[in-house]
Amino acid sequence: MQTLYAVAGNLRIQDVLDMIIISLMIYALLVWFKDRASRFVLMGISLVGAIYVTARFFQLYLTTVVLQGFFAILIFVLVVIFQEDLRRFFERLAIMGRLGRHAPASGPHAGQTEMLASTAANLARNRIGALIVIAGRDPLDRHLSSGTPLDGLVSQALLESIFDPHSPGHDGAAVIAGNRLTRFGCHLPLSTNMERIGATGLRHTAALGLAERSDALCIVVSEERGIISVARNERIKALTGGAALRNELENFYRELTPEEKKASRMVQELKKNTREKVIALALAVILWLVFGYQKEVIHREFLVPITYLDTSHNLVIEEPRQREAKVILAGTTQAFQLLNPESLKISLKQAALREGRQTVVLTSDMVKTPSSITVTAIIPPEITITAARLQPADIPVIAATTGRPPRGIVVQEISVTPSSVRVLIPGATAPGKIRIATEPIDLARLAEQTSFEVPLRYPPHVKFGEDKPPLVQVTVKTRKK
Repeated sequence: MQTLYAVAGNLRIQDVLDMIIISLMIYALLVWFKDRASRFVLMGISLVGAIYVTARFFQLYLTTVVLQGFFAILIFVLVVIFQEDLRRFFERLAIMGRLGRHAPASGPHAGQTEMLASTAANLARNRIGALIVIAGRDPLDRHLSSGTPLDGLVSQALLESIFDPHSPGHDGAAVIAGNRLTRFGCHLPLSTNMERIGATGLRHTAALGLAERSDALCIVVSEERGIISVARNERIKALTGGAALRNELENFYRELTPEEKKASRMVQELKKNTREKVIALALAVILWLVFGYQKEVIHREFLVPITYLDTSHNLVIEEPRQREAKVILAGTTQAFQLLNPESLKISLKQAALREGRQTVVLTSDMVKTPSSITVTAIIPPEITITAARLQPADIPVIAATTGRPPRGIVVQEISVTPSSVRVLIPGATAPGKIRIATEPIDLARLAEQTSFEVPLRYPPHVKFGEDKPPLVQVTVKTRKK
């Protein structure tokens, strides 16, 4: 109980939010792989993860090191094994916003359900093979190959004419989206699940292959046995007749266009998958206790640069000046894992300085750190700097050049406008020792132009009253040989 009280006492809002996000992610994974064949792979990986957590808890060094190497390459293993599931997941994310606003006005109605059931029963009675795909929420374009675009209103006569043995597209699949038949004669991906395929034909294999890759409903009519089958959610099953198919279609359409109110739908969502919700929450709490909760505080040292903020136009820090200091931080291990050492700096407000030599105390509030990390010490605790007042001075501008003029052209004179600029320099600095020049001008360009607008180069302790140094105009006077 004391341990539980200690954990609850150290629990922060960030930790609760952390566990909620992880539990939602685990719940989404559990629901996603619940009805899929790849769930057994996920169960195996989860078992290895449980062994790793147990080995870490009992401090089994060899087992922990070996499993850490396994988890280092786990991301590549997951991409290979679950590549189709991951692709479907990201497709769902891409169309989630559009589906939330999707209105069922263009969707199928009871008459279409009756028509599809009647058509399938008639085809089965006459031993005519057929494969009808009814699109769900997932996009199907990347799963379909060949086929002929149609975009016609779905009807029994249209379907029976497509699957007539004399029709050139009767061996392919017909795709229905809403109340429109969009394509026919399509080839579908084949399933490799031999256990579920059994001794069925190519149409059943294709229907199961598409059902494994999308949420579409596939109706298969066997021409050898005259049996109607339905493939959906990685499963295929034979039906007893048109009435059973009608029930399957009604359930399918009901899920696509739910008629319940939003409040009732929310209540139903809360009631669904209760076991997965409990497991996800329990796993999130366990993961936080194993990896997130650490009460031991450690100390680390960092060499941090000192920056001078709020630069004043009247004062300048003379050299030499302190460039960096050692900062000692305290926090948990996971807090330091989230810390970016490059973001650490000591911010010294230059506006608070005065002219002359002075001592500045370095305090913890000058170092910006996350809330989970505190500053325990700064070494040295204070620095000595000299601030000099800036004095105005007019410094001549020197035109810098590079290269040689083109053949046949002689440079007579180079002039700069303005010829001098007003700057602010420390009072102890002689203006004659300061050199301000232009960026080098390439004399090889004189054949193209003789006037240049260039920026200035100047020492770092020189400041301009407008914060931004002006551009100067350099004019080159030439003559021909």
